[in-house]
Amino acid sequence: MPHSPARRTLWSLAHAERTALADDLAGLDDAQWARPSLCGRWTVEEVLAHLTAAASVGRARWIASTAGARFDPAVHNERRLAEHRGATPAETLDRFRRVLGSTTAPSGHTAAWLGEVVVHAQDVRRPLGLARTPSVEAATEVARFFARRDFTVHSRRAVEGLRLEATDGPFTAGRGLPVRGTTVALTMAMAGRGAYCEDLTGPGVATLRDRCAPGR
Repeated sequence: MPHSPARRTLWSLAHAERTALADDLAGLDDAQWARPSLCGRWTVEEVLAHLTAAASVGRARWIASTAGARFDPAVHNERRLAEHRGATPAETLDRFRRVLGSTTAPSGHTAAWLGEVVVHAQDVRRPLGLARTPSVEAATEVARFFARRDFTVHSRRAVEGLRLEATDGPFTAGRGLPVRGTTVALTMAMAGRGAYCEDLTGPGVATLRDRCAPGR
């Protein structure tokens, strides 16, 4: 089925962000590939394998996989990660490069799958000290989606009673105590990455930081 113009734009943004991430990771050494990411217990290499899985599993396969995992998302994710991880980091990166232009996804929530690469790219870039960030356009699409609903992360609940204001783009959302920062920092905080609260300002930051705490 052909994609609508809006969805084509979202996929184009996702493809660009995947390509930028692949380029950023091309020169890593073994120690850098094994570095912990901001995403739970996953290493940099494991996050990349997860992104390959996310771009390779369509709706039917996703349903079968989650059912086989007894509807435990963590088990499903670990199994698909293992499937798409290479024997070496170089092979893992090569597998990721093969899906840079993929439009495969478990559902039609394209902004969420753009969010996968926007968030996970920063999950590995920040610990590695890589300066590049997703484009403001891509981050804005994800931020708007995250502010509207909980999907793969509890983003809407994280910002209840807060007013988000991007300092580098058009994104704003909510009412309440203000939280200001770059669109990427706001997006990452909505995704539960407490490290990015350090990049935010405003009376609502303490509330958001508390909501980003593990176990919340």
